[in-house]
Amino acid sequence: MTNETKQNKKEITRQKNYQLILDAAEALFAKMGYDGASMSLIAKEAGLPKANVHYYFQHKENLYQAVLDRIISQWNLGLENINPEDDPASVLHLYIKDKVSLAIAQPMQSRLFATEIIRGAPCLKDYIREDVRPWFNSKIDIIQSWIDQGKIKEIDPVHLLFSIWSTTQYYADFQTQVFLIMDLQEYGEQDVDKITNTVSQLILGSLGLTVPSDLAVSG
Repeated sequence: MTNETKQNKKEITRQKNYQLILDAAEALFAKMGYDGASMSLIAKEAGLPKANVHYYFQHKENLYQAVLDRIISQWNLGLENINPEDDPASVLHLYIKDKVSLAIAQPMQSRLFATEIIRGAPCLKDYIREDVRPWFNSKIDIIQSWIDQGKIKEIDPVHLLFSIWSTTQYYADFQTQVFLIMDLQEYGEQDVDKITNTVSQLILGSLGLTVPSDLAVSG
């Protein structure tokens, strides 16, 4: 075996272990919170010796930040390339659809993000100030332009976006409650369609809009 082959195998193993640790940490931080998830429990969840976890992440704080960084890199804030000339019904419906899909597909990431915010966002303050706030303000300006043009009813754009976030993320952050009430084991495609339709109808209806027929999902 050549040195290059050995190096490649070593790098593959390193990457595999790194992802195993991040996956395990994400699951436990989401389930138990930052304080409840110890490095020992994370190592057990990952199926690796605790020493291996400390090899990649010296402290729990480092591991927690790495998990949050991965979530941020994978999440798309959405509403990209929208402008005052766009049809608000189409834009907002597609945004709601994307937010519902993200909540259903990545519930642990949503819950972990939520618990970090509840903790006072100690690790996300810079991200929120430097990335989310400018994005948010630019979208508020677009929504306000729709109001000024008479495309949608008068409403506070800030709380419109907050309402979309809270309504869609409920299906991830309170998934257990949803499942118990609806007697579900998991979300099916029909459930996702119904959630998307209902949330979109509620939000768009409050703005004097209807879901575009060519974009409405079946269900």
